[in-house]
Amino acid sequence: MQYNVENLFDTCHAAGHADAEFTPSAERRWDSRRYWAKLGRLSRTIAAAGGDAPVALVALCEVENDTVVRDLTRRTLLTRLGYDYRITHSRDARGMNVALLYQPELFLPVGTDSLPVPFDPRHERPTRDILHVAGELQSGDTLDVFVCHLPSRRGGSARTDAYRRRAARLLRRATDSLTTLRRRPAMLVMGDFNDEPRNGSLRKELAATSPPQPADTAACRPERLYLLSARLKAPGGVEGTYKFQGRWNRLDHILVNGSLLRPGGPLHTSAAQCRIYAPHFLTEPDPSDGGVKPDRTYLGPVYHGGLSDHLPLVLDLWW
Repeated sequence: MQYNVENLFDTCHAAGHADAEFTPSAERRWDSRRYWAKLGRLSRTIAAAGGDAPVALVALCEVENDTVVRDLTRRTLLTRLGYDYRITHSRDARGMNVALLYQPELFLPVGTDSLPVPFDPRHERPTRDILHVAGELQSGDTLDVFVCHLPSRRGGSARTDAYRRRAARLLRRATDSLTTLRRRPAMLVMGDFNDEPRNGSLRKELAATSPPQPADTAACRPERLYLLSARLKAPGGVEGTYKFQGRWNRLDHILVNGSLLRPGGPLHTSAAQCRIYAPHFLTEPDPSDGGVKPDRTYLGPVYHGGLSDHLPLVLDLWW
């Protein structure tokens, strides 16, 4: 599961970070009641997304620190599901990070890296690190999981394009390195790329392509990344994971390398197993543009009481 959870801050100001707006005395009135309400909704969403069994891996974007992830996994109903986690500690100006929740009996971490994205201090702010967690599966194989939240479009998509491309190149170097290192490379990349499938970070820097037809998956190459989330739709007119000015955007993505698309592999999946998770409790009617939209926590500075301005993606993988 991949999910941008919209500004999951704790209620305390962290020195050196621009997070003061998410405190009880600020305009947003971000207090303990609202904080725990959001954690409760998020825990129920993660639990529901798994159906009969807990989701094995949950990639989260826009989480502030260890405190919020620890509260989520230890002090909500998720404590019954036994999640552990890994999180970055980035230089992001707002203090935002990415995290990976995991079921230890299904995915046992054997290595964790935090990859900082280079930035130009003259006109760019530090952004979120890319999280890499290598984990041992029940089969004895290693699955390399990357969680990323590429630089935002604030200031304009074209103006910030170079920054996202630079982050994508860093990610590509890491996956290329693992292709040569692993005997049987298996890679899963999840996150908010702040780019559509047609944009340069995905199309050129990652060289991400659409998966082939099922009959042709034997030709999938382990060094290539395949974009599973490019054309997804969900019932109710949902055509993306983020809605901006009445238009659905596809900014959240799940990619796998070619090894995971081969049916004979120890762990495998297909494009048909990737979907937008859009239950009624994560959306609300969109009176301006029709259909539905994500039920978000804030509308500008006004508390709205929802969970996130994004919808999650879910992928089934098979032993």
